[in-house]
Amino acid sequence: MAKVLIPLAEGFEEIEAMAIMDVLSRAGIEITVAGLSSLEVKGANTGLSIKVPVLLDGVDAKDYDMIVLPGGLPGSEHLAKSKKVKELLREFDAKNKIVGAICAAPLALNEAGVLKENYTCYPSYEKNIKKEGYTDKQKVIIDDNVMTSRGPGTAICFALEIVKKLSGEQKYNQLKAGLLADYC
Repeated sequence: MAKVLIPLAEGFEEIEAMAIMDVLSRAGIEITVAGLSSLEVKGANTGLSIKVPVLLDGVDAKDYDMIVLPGGLPGSEHLAKSKKVKELLREFDAKNKIVGAICAAPLALNEAGVLKENYTCYPSYEKNIKKEGYTDKQKVIIDDNVMTSRGPGTAICFALEIVKKLSGEQKYNQLKAGLLADYC
């Protein structure tokens, strides 16, 4: 069974985090949601707080097949500034493990030096990332071991692409049909 690490920082995008957690869980992928600095992390828009089982400092990259960063502001900026997040991203990338980010969170990938040539992010946020290769023509971009997506409206498509990568085409098609996600 694949294992995915999902770091959450104060000010995360609720739709993205919940869609990723839900879709991956439906696929039978084991997820660990880790708080950047607290075991209770508050979202950016609703005031929703999520209680998480561990702090990011307590996780080891070797235990996971993928790390995926939900976006949101200021959550993405907190992730991008975190020494631990950068360390984990570099470790995953060095071992060619899958690294994912959505919305503004590709900023953290760029700060860690793991963002590849082709990527997408929340429209206009590429100006903060300041790296060539941005496109707004696709919901999800996969470049080598790095997956990026645009924002809340693409979160289910992003999560389904993660499922395809980790669990295969059959599980992807099954979930896509069950979620009525024919727009992906």
